[in-house]
Amino acid sequence: MLNTNIDMTVGSPQELWLRANLAATGARCTLAYWHHPRFSSYGTSVRSSVKPLWDALYAARAEVVLNGHYRLYERFAAQSPDQVADPQNGIRQFTVGTGGHGIDAVGTPIANSEVRISGTYGVLRLTLSDVSYSWQFVPVAGQTATDSGSGTCH
Repeated sequence: MLNTNIDMTVGSPQELWLRANLAATGARCTLAYWHHPRFSSYGTSVRSSVKPLWDALYAARAEVVLNGHYRLYERFAAQSPDQVADPQNGIRQFTVGTGGHGIDAVGTPIANSEVRISGTYGVLRLTLSDVSYSWQFVPVAGQTATDSGSGTCH
């Protein structure tokens, strides 16, 4: 869990803590989560302030970043911190803000955005194992938008 409301610059206490934590872990499948997404087809498009966290996670070969902030669901293909598709070593980002405080409309899709859901409340079920991860967007009763899939850990 990281905090995007404090200093995230290279060399900040949070960025240094993240790098040390990632270096010390023996986990093969890594997920990080925080509030403000790096990439979005709504609002900021690409948030540069979060890049140092992405850089550290990418260097450590993390699999998934989970964010909120925007009131919609969006899933990105595995990509680098510079928004280059990278199916071998990239990080898959999910934005899941579909919990009940209104719904934002999705804008024009940006690079590597694979699925966008707006107007639907629901939750994301994520399952991590030692070698893979899977996801399923589960809408509330009476709504039908879904998304599911899986990936292999680096």
